[in-house]
Amino acid sequence: LQAMSDSEQDWLALRPQEPSPSQCCGSGCKPCIYDVYDKELAQWERAKAMQDKSLLMGKKEQSNNSELNPDTFTAFSVSSVEQLTEDTYQYKFELPGKSSLRLSLGQHIVLRGVVNGLEVQRAYTPISPRNAEGYFEVLIKCYEAGLMSQYIKTWKRGDVVFWRGPFGGFPYQPNKHGELLMLASGTGLAPMIPILQSITDDEEDETFVTLVGCFPTFDKIYLKPLLQDLARYWNIRIFYVLSQESSLEKLPQSYQENTYTGRLNEDLMKTIVNSCRRKPFVLICGSSAFNEDMSRYLKAAGIEEDSCFVF
Repeated sequence: LQAMSDSEQDWLALRPQEPSPSQCCGSGCKPCIYDVYDKELAQWERAKAMQDKSLLMGKKEQSNNSELNPDTFTAFSVSSVEQLTEDTYQYKFELPGKSSLRLSLGQHIVLRGVVNGLEVQRAYTPISPRNAEGYFEVLIKCYEAGLMSQYIKTWKRGDVVFWRGPFGGFPYQPNKHGELLMLASGTGLAPMIPILQSITDDEEDETFVTLVGCFPTFDKIYLKPLLQDLARYWNIRIFYVLSQESSLEKLPQSYQENTYTGRLNEDLMKTIVNSCRRKPFVLICGSSAFNEDMSRYLKAAGIEEDSCFVF
């Protein structure tokens, strides 16, 4: 009987652990961490029923071959950390040789962190060009009380962190939409950047784009040099909406004519939509409150839900 319970203990030790809610990033990934758990649990139950532990050998917790995978976490090392604003950082990760992540446009990847013994997962969208070789970059805003932020803030060059993916994405096709309107709040800029870059890199793509970036103040606009470069293209317009700036006088001259103060409200949305050359297809990325507000204002401006995509 004793041997039996030892064996039971062994099997229990091998049983996969059910994820805690903090481990789900909430972005609707396929497979979600819960899907991965269900698959591993079924594998464990089958192995236990057959009393054959070798059936569990295929179980990969994490991999070190630097190939991104939606089912397992892969190790990547941090090659540089750049602080962009007081709470936002740009992190660069190494990829072996000249390999690239090969993401579709706007796809996100999921980061795993352990904070005070609690595993947390969050989704982020790489901002590096799709064809970037040997590296990828992620824009991350750190929150004072955020669990994941506490972990991210400790990163330095050479640290190894774990990602899985890719997930989601916007099925962008050149010239499919005559005009795109991008509404981004803060780091919601991230999925817009690769799409913008793919449009400007493709001479055949004549999609016209209006990007509206919403930030608290001028100092908190991310990636200014990159955005200024993109705005030089004939088919890219960029507007800024700064909720905590009261006047444009202090801003550099080059920003004054395409910047609004206050919040992006229903009236401003109508003005922007009416300034588009034709009825735009809209991409939205921000907090859930931002996304809901934008959807409401767009509806008031005559843009239907089927002409919108929310990241």
